Amino acid sequence: MDLLVSTEWLAEELGATDLRIVDATKFLPDSGRNAAAEYEAGHIPGAVFMDLGELVDSNAPVENTLPRPEKFASRMQSLGLGDGSRIVLYDDSPLKSSARAWFMLTMFGAHEVAILDGGIAKWKAEGRALENGKQQLRHRHFTVWQDDKNLRDKAAMLANLHSKDEQVVDARPPARFSGAEEDPRPGIASGHIPGSVNVPHMALFNSDGTWKTDDALRAAFADAGVDLDKPIVTTCGSGMTASVLAFGATLLGKNDVALYDGSWAEWGADADTPKATG
Repeated sequence: MDLLVSTEWLAEELGATDLRIVDATKFLPDSGRNAAAEYEAGHIPGAVFMDLGELVDSNAPVENTLPRPEKFASRMQSLGLGDGSRIVLYDDSPLKSSARAWFMLTMFGAHEVAILDGGIAKWKAEGRALENGKQQLRHRHFTVWQDDKNLRDKAAMLANLHSKDEQVVDARPPARFSGAEEDPRPGIASGHIPGSVNVPHMALFNSDGTWKTDDALRAAFADAGVDLDKPIVTTCGSGMTASVLAFGATLLGKNDVALYDGSWAEWGADADTPKATG
């Protein structure tokens, strides 16, 4: 299964016994939208709803911190995602939140995980079938193992300021990156990690919401000064849209892509971390 699958492919695969479809929509708190309610009102047939807002380490001081492995495994089992499942993710969010689900699933041991190109918006635009309500689920065994090789913490990011081993790529909007716009969260400074470059996550998409590919996707990174032949670590506000950049780089065949999970929510809250503006 490819990393990115089309609506045509998914329509043909509906009903396959090993296929699991997951609505991984998440909105910002001030969006006025309710992802769970929208899922129940209409979703791709057979899809289950993954609550990314709940799928966090609730004891961590930083919002949206990745959950503990045992919590993740429990939630996946309750969604009917198990060993041997082919998992197709989609969303209907400006955050492109299915990429966060992809990052978690692959980090915690799922082997076949894809994102639906264009999401449910494209599925609906093509007049394809929808279901409403909730799915009746059968628990499956999900063997969890945590591979941290593509995960970075604040200590690693501080060390990278001096080593410059990895290019730091920030997915936030330009005004947030530059510091021209204040962070909406109290106690979080403005600006960005010194030496980082800005690739707003929406730069990876076409106007119809599908992913850019090949040369167009490469250009989204290269135009910001990213050398795709060298390792990168992605960051954003709290690990969500950084996952979009990680997925995009992986689409281009990169396997040396890491993610700073704490992102600006952690870095910007620490008075001792260096910050840059402009």
